[in-house]
This record gives sequence, structure tokens and C-alpha cells, in this order.
Amino acid sequence: MGKKIVVITGSPQKKGNSFAMTDAFIKAAEEKGHTVERFDAATMKIGGCHACETCFQTGKACSFDDDFNLIAPAILEADGVVFTMPVYWYSIPAQIKGGIDRIYSFVVGGKDIAGKECGLIACCEEDDMTVLDGVRIPIERSAALLKWHMAGEVLMPGVLNVGDVEKTDGYKQAAGLAGKF
Repeated sequence: MGKKIVVITGSPQKKGNSFAMTDAFIKAAEEKGHTVERFDAATMKIGGCHACETCFQTGKACSFDDDFNLIAPAILEADGVVFTMPVYWYSIPAQIKGGIDRIYSFVVGGKDIAGKECGLIACCEEDDMTVLDGVRIPIERSAALLKWHMAGEVLMPGVLNVGDVEKTDGYKQAAGLAGKF
């Protein structure tokens, strides 16, 4: 039986390398019978957490009504969540960071989201794999806090220009990640 997977992307480049790997993941996941719902955070209006601690008190995940309230119900119902992004300045790009931070609303709101599977697809310009630590470690730590199982990670260094991922096995790894859900 297929699973419900939410994919949240963090790149504004629709033809970029992380998008290309995301597309490979989604295609493989759907071929395996999974249902995928994709949210492109870079094109959505998602602010940072206001730390007001009123999560879910208005019937929505966040009292500050923005596009995170579109993502939150999908996360609640999902069996798995996959974050995809490039590394910007050695960290998680702002385009997705607000959405990741707002997952805090489930904790404050007392929503049990434990037991989900989590995946990460990330790429960076430099060849040094440790450059990806600024993305990898926060996602792994967040998954541990939420009691999510890390299904797998695709970490692709050395891809700067559009299309560079084609010179790697990034598509293959992203498609392989789909098989771990």
C-alpha cells in the first residue's frame, strides 16, 4: 500500500539541481504507488515563527495566517516528509527555513506527529561534503526531536550551475530514496 509523502522544496530555481533531484524522487515515489503532495516554499508566503505559543488555538497550525497553514494539514496526514534544498551560505536557505521552524507548532499544539519517515535531498556548490552539514544536522536533529525515522539522505556536493547534477548520480540517488519509504 502506498504512503502519503509531503515534499517541501526550498529553492527558487525551478530548473535548478535540487529541483531536478526532487522531480526524480517524486517520479520514483509515484511509480512505487505513493501519493506525493509538493509544496514549493520559495514561491509561498511563509514567515518565521513568532513564538506566540498560540499554535492550533485558532483551528489552524499558526495564528499568523500564511501559507504554512496550507502545509500543516498535509504534514499531519502524511506518512513521510521530504525536505529538498540547495545549501545557501552553509545553511538552510531562508526560502524553506520558516516552514521548517513552524513545524514547532505541532509540538506546542500537542499534535502527535511521531512515527513519520523523513528524507532529505540537498546539494551544494563546493566539493566538500561537510558543507552540507549546515542542512543535514538540523534536519536530523529535528527528526529525532519529532520521533521521525530518517529514511535516507541524498547529499550532492559539487553542483553549482543548472544541470550540473546531470554529471553525477544525483537522479539515481533521489529515485533510490523513494524506495526507502
